[in-house]
Amino acid sequence: MKKLALAVSASAVVLCGLAPAAFAQSSAQEGGAPTDATAAAEASPHTFTANVTLASEYRYRGLMQTNRRPAIQGGFDYSHSSGFYVGNWNSSISWLGDSNPKVSAPIEMDFYGGFKNTVTLAGLEWNYDAGVLQYYYPGDYPNGFTRPYTTELYVGAGAGPVFFKYSQALTNLFGFADSKYSYYADLSANVPLNFWDLTLNAHVGYQNVKHVNSASYTDWKLGLTKDLGKGFALAIAYIDTNAHKSAYTNVPGRYVGKATAWASITKTF
Repeated sequence: MKKLALAVSASAVVLCGLAPAAFAQSSAQEGGAPTDATAAAEASPHTFTANVTLASEYRYRGLMQTNRRPAIQGGFDYSHSSGFYVGNWNSSISWLGDSNPKVSAPIEMDFYGGFKNTVTLAGLEWNYDAGVLQYYYPGDYPNGFTRPYTTELYVGAGAGPVFFKYSQALTNLFGFADSKYSYYADLSANVPLNFWDLTLNAHVGYQNVKHVNSASYTDWKLGLTKDLGKGFALAIAYIDTNAHKSAYTNVPGRYVGKATAWASITKTF
C-alpha cells in the first residue's frame, strides 16, 4: 500500500442520540370536562429527525478527511421509544483521492442501527448503546485497490457526562490491507457548564490497526458546544493526534494527523 490518509466518520457527532418526542392532543366539551379520549395525552413511540452541518473541515478520529477544506454533512434518523434506532449520515470527503489520484470517491455514506437505553445500578443511572455501522464510499477505484468500505460493531456505556465506547472492525479498516479486527477505543465527556448554554466536550481515543504497527495512533479533542436555539448548535474544538507521518501523509504531501482548530454549525430538524 502507498501512504494512505486514514479516516471516516459518523457522528460527529454521536450516533443517534435521540430522545423520543411526545405528541399530545386534547380538547374540551363545550361547558364541561374533557372526554375520556381527549383527557389522555397520546405519546408517539416514533421519532424522526434530520440534521445538516457545515464544518471548517471534516475530521474523523483526529484525521483529515477533506484536506483542510470545508465539508458539508447531513443525515436522517429514526428512533423508537424502546431504544431501537437506525440512521444514515453523509459527508463530502477528499481523502481517498488525496491518497491515490486514480480514485474518485467524493462522498462518505454511513448506515447504522442499534439499541440504546438506560439502566439503574446501585442507585446510579447508566447509559448503554450497542449496534453496527457500515462506512460506504461510492466511486471509481483502480484494479487491485483495497476498497475502504468498513463494517464495525460497537458497544458503549457511561454514567453522567462520561461515556466509553469500543468499536471492532469486522472487515479491513478504511483501505488498509490485512487489517481485519482492528479496533477503536473512545473515552468522551460532555459536561454542561450551566452558563451561556455551553457544553464542554473532551475526548481521547486510540485507533489500533492490525498488522500495520505504524498506523496505530492516539487522538484527542477539547472543545465547546453552544446551543443557539431553534435547532442550531455551534461547536469549536482543538484536535490533535500522534499519528505517524510515515503512514498518514497524503500524495499532496500533507500530514493528515496535524493539530488543528476546528468549527462547525449544525441545524437539527
